[in-house]
Amino acid sequence: MNILGISAHYHDSAAALVIDGVPVCAVQEERLSRRKNDAGFPLAAIEWCLDHAGLETADLDAVVFYERSMLKFERILTCALRAFPRSWKSFPHAIKNSLGEKVWVRGIIASYLDVPRRKILFTGHHASHAAAAFLTAPTSRAAILTADGVGEWATLTAGHGERRRDGSTDITLQREIRFPHSLGMLYSTFTAFLGFAVNEDEYKVMGLAAYGRPTMSAEVRKLIHPTPDGAFALVPEYFEYQTTAGRSYSSRFVDLFGRPRNAYEPIDLETDDGRRFADCAASVQQVLEDTLVDITRALHRETGVPDLCFGGGVALNGVANARILAESGFERVFVPSAPGDAGCALGAALYADRMYFKNPDRDVPDHPFWGPTVDASELARAAREDGQAVEELAEPALVERIADELAAGRIVGWMDGAAEFGPRALGHRSILAAPHSRDTRDRLNRDIKYRDEFRPFAPVTPIDTVERYFELPPGGARLARFMSGVFPVRPEWRERLAAVTHVDGSARVQALERHMAPRLYALLEAYGRRSGVPVLLNTSFNVAGEPIVNRALEGYSTFRRCGIDALVAGPTLVTKRAAPPARPEREDVA
Repeated sequence: MNILGISAHYHDSAAALVIDGVPVCAVQEERLSRRKNDAGFPLAAIEWCLDHAGLETADLDAVVFYERSMLKFERILTCALRAFPRSWKSFPHAIKNSLGEKVWVRGIIASYLDVPRRKILFTGHHASHAAAAFLTAPTSRAAILTADGVGEWATLTAGHGERRRDGSTDITLQREIRFPHSLGMLYSTFTAFLGFAVNEDEYKVMGLAAYGRPTMSAEVRKLIHPTPDGAFALVPEYFEYQTTAGRSYSSRFVDLFGRPRNAYEPIDLETDDGRRFADCAASVQQVLEDTLVDITRALHRETGVPDLCFGGGVALNGVANARILAESGFERVFVPSAPGDAGCALGAALYADRMYFKNPDRDVPDHPFWGPTVDASELARAAREDGQAVEELAEPALVERIADELAAGRIVGWMDGAAEFGPRALGHRSILAAPHSRDTRDRLNRDIKYRDEFRPFAPVTPIDTVERYFELPPGGARLARFMSGVFPVRPEWRERLAAVTHVDGSARVQALERHMAPRLYALLEAYGRRSGVPVLLNTSFNVAGEPIVNRALEGYSTFRRCGIDALVAGPTLVTKRAAPPARPEREDVA
């Protein structure tokens, strides 16, 4: 059975293809369109998935959209009418936007793909998140938690899943919290207040939080109250996202937390405003963590199972994930590589396969590499035409050479195999560097990534050595598989790992198993033989404002535009030729 899953029309559009119960490919539209967080209908992603599998649209048994569009329209219309007349300015825009691409999804899919309407199915938004988290995890029985901004009505769901020996599968979401009460929207409101882009820069708030103190936690708790049933409710007077698209926070919010930051205003931690912004970030981060720990503790008591599968955009908060693992009572926490809306394309397809069609359960390969494969010949051709130095090296000579480059302090663009599915580079589309010097961190932020100086970088290390350098609780290595947890760097290693140690002594570490990315694993071993420390700085291969590179040509373009020293794709190594000395201008003598 061939099932295509689609997420679109909010942010992070994607497509995924499941054949006979097993994923064969998945890709975000942004990787192909080169528009960051592309929300449009993912036609390029769909076409790539079909081409990759050698299928035509006529071969599809079902096309599954990741949410119920009419139910979402009901929520938008209901909230707009409830807020009237305050919503009179945003109401026409909201209705026009919804009546276009968001409501008539079945017709849009049918017209783009030329498939019969009977083959077009819908899942609930949080059911897609739940399936992406549970059905891709190596567990047969688990509690399930999903949390994001909002789907149709739900913003958080809790339940459980079971994969039985007879092949049957159950996903049961027993409770939900509904809009406008939302942990994702609470965090996004502070994201907007701090001058960052909503649905894109929430991770900046998490990074900034380490520079502050939670001195305003009491003020944040005025915005969110616990309810007798163990849930929470937001106080609507502090928010405007439920009434207007113009601003997410109200004047009362500003009275409580002070002047919001302009997006173009630098965050100077030496100033009162800079410290206030950092304290705001630290305060909402603490309240988010505390709320999630309370919810997951209750879920663990209720289900009595050792495993938790966590999906939705809130599951990208690695600091909160680490606290859930340490304090909830769950022994393992599974977060997929794409827990946000992009991952819902895969979740929708898997949910339809197991729950709608009742197909027998199948194990899903436990890796994130579902996207297009890099073409090394494309890199070699472009670099030669551009006059750069190109070498073709067989392994292990290539790995040893790159280890030498890294040990010499050079920064390497690393492209290997199929692209990662999700927002993090996990060893196939990475920028790699030695992890030892703060100067390397500053150079990466300043000359390569072109991003805020307070942003940390992640380390990658073999799973066998991860606990030598990082303080992981039991189960932490699993959470670190997809860089989903933030853990302390052991104090005795913080100076040796200065480029990947955040200001609070933590790191969002990736614990790598050899079979998941064997070339990167071999590189870690080779670098360890030279430095004594098999750890590398691993950051996504992109510059600020651009998606992670997909094709070799995009990697080469990024390489030429920033301070990366060497570039690898397959057996091809490209290094920059030194610019020829400028010739003095010749003066004519009369």
